[in-house]
Amino acid sequence: MPAKVGRPKNLKKRALEDVSIRSGTANAADGASAKKFKATKVTHRSHGKAEGVVLACGEGDVGQLGLGPDVMERMRAGFVRIPDPIIQICAGGMHTVCLTNKGQLYTFGCNDEGALGRDTSEEGTETEPALVEGLEKIIQVTAGDSHTAALSEDGRVFAFGNFRDANGSMGLTKKGIQKTPIEVLPDAVVVKIASGSDHICCLTENSELFTLGCAEQGQLGRVAECFSTRGGRLGLDTILNASMVRCRKYKTRRLAKFSDVWTGQYMTFAQEKDTGDIYSWGLNNYYQLGFGDIENRFIPERVQSFAGRQWQILSGGQHHTVAMDSEGKVYTLGRADYGRLGLGEDIKTEVTEPTLVAALQSETCVDIAAGGCVSFALTNTGKIYAWGMGTSKQLGIGTEDDAWTPTQVSGKQFETRRGVMVDSGGQHTVFLAKDVEPVNGNGH
Repeated sequence: MPAKVGRPKNLKKRALEDVSIRSGTANAADGASAKKFKATKVTHRSHGKAEGVVLACGEGDVGQLGLGPDVMERMRAGFVRIPDPIIQICAGGMHTVCLTNKGQLYTFGCNDEGALGRDTSEEGTETEPALVEGLEKIIQVTAGDSHTAALSEDGRVFAFGNFRDANGSMGLTKKGIQKTPIEVLPDAVVVKIASGSDHICCLTENSELFTLGCAEQGQLGRVAECFSTRGGRLGLDTILNASMVRCRKYKTRRLAKFSDVWTGQYMTFAQEKDTGDIYSWGLNNYYQLGFGDIENRFIPERVQSFAGRQWQILSGGQHHTVAMDSEGKVYTLGRADYGRLGLGEDIKTEVTEPTLVAALQSETCVDIAAGGCVSFALTNTGKIYAWGMGTSKQLGIGTEDDAWTPTQVSGKQFETRRGVMVDSGGQHTVFLAKDVEPVNGNGH
């Protein structure tokens, strides 16, 4: 199997994007607080744990499509054979994780750094789904470039794989790469997890947020820039041991509590519990955090441009963000090239604040997802729309052309199924789909 490369994960020449920090002038957003927000219980992206089958498209040269050793790419979604019903799918940089209705994990794809959590020493076993042993009663999974995390029903977080930074491998812990699951936050009860390319966020039952992993772009939200490279003189323990993110609420200056958390590849978003305000931190070189400047944030800061709406889901790619509000409307911001914002071919420069995707205005969406240079939206009727870079075939729309506006995902596998969930990785996308029930006993 080819050696896994560092980021960026897209192997096509046109996707080799510079993630270096661009200089800019600070212009912290200010303004009135959002209206009083009633926090709701965090729900995972399984949307009521609807069971379905797994479909995959894109490039799969290291087995991330799960279609066996002979299938290296798919222009449209192909059927992934897994014996158990699946309730959540997750695409990492070059691997895929599927959560069953029994609370177990199937993984496939690149395992060079332990991201599959299982033995793949036999040639070809990484290209087909297989169970991760030792994990049971899991209710949520996340995946980064080279790691996987799992949340159990009793609030424990397990992880395996590796974190990387600009200098290469960091290890998942100070002991190095972890090829089997280990618990990473034993002293807290966690209700939700989220993964960026090389960091993990854990939201606890006490509305506290813990982070671990790479801190180079500020994505941990608790490490000063001077210590962001491997913890500086404080050492790797500073970033590889999960620690709490502390920030003051806007205006009141009291310690913020959080009701939800989401990630992009090198950034983090969190929702403040009492107000619904969105705080963000991390890489901001294309305005993807929503501040109106291009300075990275190393501590959480309230984003004024997100004020005025109740946000349900945020999802970040490499340099862009997709957001869905409580009315099921989709907004995008950040880098615009290749069509990843879905705002039309006339928009080719950066967008500094959440902007409505007009092509989806008549739809009510229930889920969104962002890959490196691609975006997806799922409607309440089960339609899946894709837009962005088409080079890796991961849009699933039957072409390698870029899609500048949302285009419906179609194909044989969707003729009798509706979408339940979608997630996108480095060069591949996975879908969770459910069979459409016939209108009557004759199937009509």
